[in-house]
Amino acid sequence: MRVRTGGRGAGWWITFGVIAFGGLFLVIGLVMAGRSISFLTSAERADGTVVALDWESGGHSGGYRKSRSNNGPVAHPVVEFTSADGTSRSFRESTGSNPPSYEVGERVEVLYRADSPEDAQVEGFVSQWLLPLIFGGIGLLVTGIGTTIAVLSRRRSRAAGAPGL
Repeated sequence: MRVRTGGRGAGWWITFGVIAFGGLFLVIGLVMAGRSISFLTSAERADGTVVALDWESGGHSGGYRKSRSNNGPVAHPVVEFTSADGTSRSFRESTGSNPPSYEVGERVEVLYRADSPEDAQVEGFVSQWLLPLIFGGIGLLVTGIGTTIAVLSRRRSRAAGAPGL
């Protein structure tokens, strides 16, 4: 027995859902990459210094983690820098890791927007590209799998003389 909804089999709807889910992740990844590119092209640069490590317990900080443990603390660097207007500023990097990615006293390059220097971040691959690559990669993978299933199912149904998915 084959379940049909509106002339389409359940397999068609599942395949469509997989492709839509993958497409959504791909779009989110592309939007995040666009935001990173926009930030990088308009960002001011300044030399900064890691002045402290802010340890967060619980393990779910939303940041990159080098450790495989899910319940250990993660360290977020606290960075001081001087913006172009001469004002001394500090911020806590949103990305944390265990073991720490930075040491107290380490010099880092800071990126910030001139119109909102409080939204600064340490220049680095993880800060700018990790989330866009994760979302985009998952989106590409899932969309590719769904599309491959759809194409193979359509070929198989055409070869059998039955209507497609």
